[in-house]
Amino acid sequence: MSTPSSSASASDRARILPIFLTVFIDMLGVGIIIPVLPALFFEEESMIFSLDVAFQTRSLLYGLLLASYPFMQFFGAPILGTLSDRYGRKPLLQLSLAGTVVGYLLFGYAVATQNVPLLFFSRMLPGFTGGNISIVFSAIADVSDESSKARNFGLVGMAFGLGFILGPTMGGFLADPSIVSWFTPATPFLFTALLTLINILLVQTVFTETIGERSHASVNVFKGVSNIARSFRAPNLRVIFSVVLLTSLGFTFFTQFFSVLLIEKIGVRIKDVGLLFGWIGIWLVITQGVIVRILSRRYASAAVLRVSLIMLSAAVAAVLLPSELWMFYLVNPFIAIFQGITSPNLTAVVSSQAARHQQGEILGINQSMQSLGQVLPALIGSYLNTIDVHVPLMAAAAFIFLAWVVYMFVFQPRQREREAASAA
Repeated sequence: MSTPSSSASASDRARILPIFLTVFIDMLGVGIIIPVLPALFFEEESMIFSLDVAFQTRSLLYGLLLASYPFMQFFGAPILGTLSDRYGRKPLLQLSLAGTVVGYLLFGYAVATQNVPLLFFSRMLPGFTGGNISIVFSAIADVSDESSKARNFGLVGMAFGLGFILGPTMGGFLADPSIVSWFTPATPFLFTALLTLINILLVQTVFTETIGERSHASVNVFKGVSNIARSFRAPNLRVIFSVVLLTSLGFTFFTQFFSVLLIEKIGVRIKDVGLLFGWIGIWLVITQGVIVRILSRRYASAAVLRVSLIMLSAAVAAVLLPSELWMFYLVNPFIAIFQGITSPNLTAVVSSQAARHQQGEILGINQSMQSLGQVLPALIGSYLNTIDVHVPLMAAAAFIFLAWVVYMFVFQPRQREREAASAA
């Protein structure tokens, strides 16, 4: 006969599985477009621009397009997070996925017709409605205790990794007409819209509502702005969200401009970019499916971050060294490993700063910080990229290193002081 605790554990696992599947399909769609976007601006055979459009112009437009999605997510994610605290995770997750479907369909059409204004609109719409990661993290927090948070957030990270194994590889192949004659750079976006429709059906049929106690916090369009202001006013949030912001800035510089480095420095094709990101995804899955689970049983999240952040900075810096494609296959697993360790543990530390009924709100703020961290590199990096394709990657390593410095020498001492005061 099972004990109550084991029954509860089995019940929680049953609730986490559909969350895992939802994230996997969602990230498969996101992964598919990773190799396609830079190719539209920089690869000669796939560009939506004529050859006489200057590299500097294409680089700046690329940055603006990258920034448009997280800019809108900055406003949308905290609203969805707060609404999910009030109305439940399931209906808000379905709403966000519906916006994603429309966005991908419009983006595919814009690519096919080379309609640049529509490209921007079709990224901004799902950006606003696509803050579903804050809902997913809230659902995970709903069914987790302090000891299982990092492990369960790691499962979400594993779904991310699986999406990044298959997604970029599929995107590279679906955009390559040499594989199938009717494949074009628009094909991956149409395929992703179909995947997201399947995801909506999955949420409707197998996703069980996870929220218990509901909140009635007010909702406003500028919640993202007030979240940033609040995070820097509250003593227990100010420093840890500074770490989140700096880490997001650094890793976003890497993800947004690594493909550009490959195309411009080595001359790789869209298919090669997809395969390399798939390789990164394999290591993300190994890390968050195995390594994170082992570490979570032996070390607290706060202790893990002391090492993982500095190692992530070093790994990103190392990507500047290779001069041939095969060398990146040796360096990039280290980025995947240390990012895979850092992400769920940082989210767990953030989550631990709030009460259970505030998880949607606090993780919405967390998403706001990450969205802000994705907007700025797109804008700044597009300019740095016109100086040299290596410079955005230098900025990536520098910001992550600064995140480690703030975490080690500001957040950790203050956290120990608060724990000592509460114990007294």
